[in-house]
Amino acid sequence: MPKDFLSHADERNVSVIQRLITWPTRHLQQAIGSLGDLWRTPLASLMTVFVLGITLTLPTTLHVFVKNAEKITQQWHSASEITLFLKLSVSDKAAKNLVERLKLYPEIANVIYIPADKALEEFKQLSGFGQALDYLDNNPLPGTILVTPTKRASQAEAVKQLLAKLIQQREVDQGKLDLEWLTRLEAMAELIQDIVISIAFLLCLSVVLIIGNTIRLAILNQKDAIAVMKLVGATDQFIQRPFLYTGMWYGVFGGILAIIIEIFLVGYLSRAMNHLADLYQSNFSLQGLTFNEAMLLILFAIILGLLGSYLSVKQHIAAIEPTTD
Repeated sequence: MPKDFLSHADERNVSVIQRLITWPTRHLQQAIGSLGDLWRTPLASLMTVFVLGITLTLPTTLHVFVKNAEKITQQWHSASEITLFLKLSVSDKAAKNLVERLKLYPEIANVIYIPADKALEEFKQLSGFGQALDYLDNNPLPGTILVTPTKRASQAEAVKQLLAKLIQQREVDQGKLDLEWLTRLEAMAELIQDIVISIAFLLCLSVVLIIGNTIRLAILNQKDAIAVMKLVGATDQFIQRPFLYTGMWYGVFGGILAIIIEIFLVGYLSRAMNHLADLYQSNFSLQGLTFNEAMLLILFAIILGLLGSYLSVKQHIAAIEPTTD
C-alpha cells in the first residue's frame, strides 16, 4: 500500500479526532461567552429574567393549585361510598356472609357492616326520639353495609355499575349513592384542568415571544459585527450559536427564579391553609413543587428559551448581509 495513501488516511483520522475534541470546547466557549454578554448588561438581563420568572411562576402556581386540588378531591371521594340497606328478614349471620363475599370484589376497597340494633342506637342518639323508640315492638331499621370502592372504581360511571351489581344480591333491599355530587365533582375537576392547560399554553407562548424579542434586539445591536463576521467567512450556524445559548441562559435563570418565587408563595400560603385545615379537623397541608418537578420546570424553561431564540435568529441573522461598499 502506498505511503502517501497511508499518510492521507492518518491525516483524516487525526482530523476527525481533532473535530471531536474541539467541538465541545467550541460550544463551551460560546456558552460561557454568551453568559458573559449577559453579565456585561446586568440591568437589561435582570429585567428580562424577572419578567420570565414571573411569567413562568403563573403556570407553575396553577400546576401546584391543581395538584393540591386533586389531593383534596381524593378525600372527597368518600362521597362515592355506597350504602346498602339489607332486607329486614336477613339475619346477622347472613349479613356477615355477604360482607365476606363483597370483600372479594376487586372494585371494593373496604366494607363496613352496621347491625340493625347498632343502627337503632345511633338513630336514637341523633334524632332525639330515644324514649319514643323504646315503645316499638320491633326494630324498624335494617342492617346496613357501607361499601367504599377503589380509587379506579370511584368514577361516576364505574361506581354506578358497581351499585347495579350490588343491589342484585339477594340480601340487599336497596342501595343509595349520590351520583349527582360525583358527576359535578368530576366536571369541575375537568373544567379546572382545561382552564389551567389553556392559561399555561398562553403564558408559555408569551415566554417564547419575550425571549424572541430580546434576542432580536441583541441581533440588531450587533448587526455590524455580524455583517463583518459573514464577510470573513463565518457561517450562519456559527453566528447563531451564541444567541441560542443566550436564550438557554434566560430559560435557566427564569426557571430558577420561578422556583424561588413558588417556594415563597407556598410558604406564605401554608400558614393560612394549615389554620383552615385545623378548623375542619383535617391533616391537609399545602404541597409545593417536588425536586423532580423543579428540574422539569427548568428543563421546560430551557426548551422555551431555545425555541424563542431559534425562531428569532433564523429570521434575523439570515437577513443580515455584508456590504462591500
